[in-house]
Amino acid sequence: MKLETERLQLKAINESHVEDIFKIRSNEVINQFVQRNSPKNNYDALQFILTIKERTQNNETFYWGISLKDQPNLIGTICLWNFSEDQKEAEVGYELLPDYHRKGIMSEALDAVLNFAFNDLHLHEILAMTNKFNENSKGLLLKHNFVLEEARKDEGFPDNLVFSLKR
Repeated sequence: MKLETERLQLKAINESHVEDIFKIRSNEVINQFVQRNSPKNNYDALQFILTIKERTQNNETFYWGISLKDQPNLIGTICLWNFSEDQKEAEVGYELLPDYHRKGIMSEALDAVLNFAFNDLHLHEILAMTNKFNENSKGLLLKHNFVLEEARKDEGFPDNLVFSLKR
């Protein structure tokens, strides 16, 4: 499932993206706000790609690599995952290399994914969890009319805030 915007291509990731995925998922600036096991080498990045491909084929996730239309390399990723049992709710996740922050790129990508989520998948609600210190991410979510759900908690991640957007 490929999505396009004015400046971006959101495309399926595959084995040809190993170096890009390694660069994105091992970036120290991104990882200061994300609790995960970062890839230590290209093999780890490949394992991640294979897992994502399997989850995509099993309709457990929609996962896109983000690239500028005039460049083949991925500069970030965005996904819909953690679907509710009734398929009415999902979580959005995203990351972008720091060189591309504050340029409206993730906002453009998020617009496309929200449009897909509500109009093609007919979701009723999208959740987003973000670190309470990640000002860029909080600003992005508020710009897109997500609401901070102060009573909701991201289990196991006490530094995360939960935002939601209803259809």
